[in-house]
Amino acid sequence: MTQVSLILSPEQAADRQTIQKAVARQLQLPSEAVLAWRITKRSVDARQRDIKVLLTIQAFLSPDESQLPPYPAPVYQNVSNAPREVLIVGAGPAGLFAALTLIERGIRPIIIERGKPVSERKVDIACLNKNEGIHPESNYCFGEGGAGTFSDGKLFSRSKKRGNMQRVMEIFHYHGADDAILYEAHAHIGSDKLPGVIRHMRETILNSGGEIHFGEKLTALHHEADRIIATTESEQGQHTYSLPLSGPHRGAIILAIGHSAHDTYRMLASSGVRLEPKGFALGVRIEHPQHLIDDLMYHHSPLRAKGLLPAANYALVTQVKNAYGQRGAYSFCMCPGGHIVPAGSTTHSGVVNGMSASRRNSPFANSGMVVELHPEDMVADNSAAKRPSESEANHPSTSANYPSESEANHPSESAANHLSESTIMALQCLDWQEKVENSSWKNGALAAGQPDSAIAPAQRMRDFVEGRPSRDLPVCSYLPGCIPSRLDQWLPQVVSLALRQAFRDFDKKYPGFLTNDAVILGVESRSSSPVRIPRDPTTMQHPDYPGLYPAGEGAGYAGGITSSALDGINAANRIAES
Repeated sequence: MTQVSLILSPEQAADRQTIQKAVARQLQLPSEAVLAWRITKRSVDARQRDIKVLLTIQAFLSPDESQLPPYPAPVYQNVSNAPREVLIVGAGPAGLFAALTLIERGIRPIIIERGKPVSERKVDIACLNKNEGIHPESNYCFGEGGAGTFSDGKLFSRSKKRGNMQRVMEIFHYHGADDAILYEAHAHIGSDKLPGVIRHMRETILNSGGEIHFGEKLTALHHEADRIIATTESEQGQHTYSLPLSGPHRGAIILAIGHSAHDTYRMLASSGVRLEPKGFALGVRIEHPQHLIDDLMYHHSPLRAKGLLPAANYALVTQVKNAYGQRGAYSFCMCPGGHIVPAGSTTHSGVVNGMSASRRNSPFANSGMVVELHPEDMVADNSAAKRPSESEANHPSTSANYPSESEANHPSESAANHLSESTIMALQCLDWQEKVENSSWKNGALAAGQPDSAIAPAQRMRDFVEGRPSRDLPVCSYLPGCIPSRLDQWLPQVVSLALRQAFRDFDKKYPGFLTNDAVILGVESRSSSPVRIPRDPTTMQHPDYPGLYPAGEGAGYAGGITSSALDGINAANRIAES
């Protein structure tokens, strides 16, 4: 086997015979000497007008390699009678990949998931998109596969130190993802195909002797002698898992709750699990016509119209400086050829996210546009709560009739007296996030007179930057619908001021990006969590809670499908090696 790197035009890269000839030329061999080949890496370089496709090719030259060897496949043993069991809370990428890794290591996983299986989850999401109400345990955030299942399925991580990212791709591929995820620079399964992949993962876990319980929610944790005890609730009633912390049968709990399990954070605090505040990013979701983004990124190249280039994406970042200091503002979870979707987890939280199907053939391009926030921003700045919104002016009883999630589930004063300083600050950050989401709901669904809907507040992009209302809105992919709103008047000022400057900066780099043909929707607040569940960097256990392994986005150590999967793998391996 020989590795070959090629730089080709998009036309050349679309033709297999041309690729084979280019490989043979580089190896100084006749074309027929290359008996078989496959792509191991592919990316598009559109920085210059002369667009190029960069390929890494695996070429096979010897007769016994005339057929391509199979891709590496994991080996899952039967753990039905394994002496050790591990409870995994959450069936998102961290939980699923932790379970698969435990099976490889001979340990039996038991997954509890508060939401529904992926096929039932589809039905609840369809109802949400039709403004028929949100199911609190089955939505874009909760359910089998986690938040990424129905919000794009992009497989990209900026961190190269988390672990073997290729291994994650191989496991996805083994369970049904297309070959392209093994070599595309920005791999993408697609929200239409990822549910099938998740189902196959579930089958692997069950066929190997693991367990998965849907509709079961963690409600309490405590230690008893040399055991860690978890109490859960489901329609069948309460259940207790008691796991020994020493001896040949020692177990553990992997806490892979996801970034939206706010009630679980508060339960952990009341159970004595110390939390920490952390920075996160909050902003809006922006949508342009896809053809405009294609023109900006591909320099008006006709190759896109010919089908020789994929729907263009972008990754934008800038540093802004204002009265709140200097901080980063950047695009997040860019979805070319995609749709904007409602991503709240309660009725009174107005949250949006983005997704793309595998073909990425929607006429719209959307992305999160978020601003870096620090814990002190959230604790000190109560502007989202103090400044009355437009809808509050028209609905004086709004705050009395519709409490935010934090107001409904806030720990009592007596419980708060026993919390650590870091835990109190973490919960304050969570309150702040929820108040912003509640403001978005008030200015969207409530202002539209449909409080149980997912109607979102929206504003044309240039109107937002110039501080004027939008009289109307462009056609948008967001199915529940939008209502014009002055986002700059109810978003926290630390966010709105930074976004205004960022949009101007991005327009300098790509003239035409700042346009009233683009629309921004509120609020993009689930890029990660403002809370971290601390853990020892070596053992991955909570420093104060033996046997508890926080993992993934909900623990504050990941920021997407791939990094969450890697974090789950790492937690499982630490348990196996303990």
